[in-house]
Amino acid sequence: MSASSAPMVYVNGDYLPADQAKISIFDRGFLFADGVYEVTAVLKRCLIDYAPHIERLKRSLRELDMAMPCSDDELERIHRQLIEMNDMDEGTIYLQVTRGDEGCRNFPFPEDAKPSLVLFTQPVNLSEDPKADTGVFLASMPDIRWARRDIKSVALLAQVLAKQEAKARGAHEAVMLQDGFVTEGGSSALGFVKADGSIVLRPFSNTILPSITRQAVTKLADQSGVAIEERLFTLDEMMAAQEVFTASATSLVTAVVKIDEQRIGGGQPGPVVRKLRALYFEMAEQQIHEQADAWS
Repeated sequence: MSASSAPMVYVNGDYLPADQAKISIFDRGFLFADGVYEVTAVLKRCLIDYAPHIERLKRSLRELDMAMPCSDDELERIHRQLIEMNDMDEGTIYLQVTRGDEGCRNFPFPEDAKPSLVLFTQPVNLSEDPKADTGVFLASMPDIRWARRDIKSVALLAQVLAKQEAKARGAHEAVMLQDGFVTEGGSSALGFVKADGSIVLRPFSNTILPSITRQAVTKLADQSGVAIEERLFTLDEMMAAQEVFTASATSLVTAVVKIDEQRIGGGQPGPVVRKLRALYFEMAEQQIHEQADAWS
């Protein structure tokens, strides 16, 4: 940790205390939200599901005709260095790439701007999150986001408004609706468990983000014999479900116990979601052992 006691961050080639970090006012991420981001969970000082997060980053960059700011090896070294410099055992690492600074404000892509790369850590209690034991509340509302939600864009104002409304209504997260169907949460994927124990998820498309945590949970569920059904579904279906859950890098797998004023199931985390969360931590533990061997 630095003498200023501020956490160490990475900005365009430099490691420095957060209170000394600077980015140009002409950076297109600041002017146009012309950038993408990723958030990777850290458990026991190791990166969880790191490879698929970086693959999704590359896809988002390709969709925006934006270059990777550095090599894969260098990007992993930066992540590992921030874990060590901030002595972080558990939490998340935020990564942001923008198209960079062209020294002016001009809508078309600049021809020679160098991408900006920023990373920072955030301590988060992932393994002993009390919400995993109690479950969370959701508040429903219209989905007002743009049409390319499959790109993990830094343009998050619609999500900010959704999560602020959810907070004002006493909920932990939003559940967003479009054309009569559930899309996803303000910052999470959503799924529910039917009476027969199978899981229902919305298919991936440009209407939702291809959640890395959801993909891991889907794989784990399939391997454990839980049937997966991918289709559009309504809020009424979700409210009538035995169990509902969110999936994200910042909360992993968390049970939903109330939507609006409707209690879900028995009003407490159910057996399927508890099993999925346990399976996720088993998977994470395996990755931790693999990284410990690779980094030793």
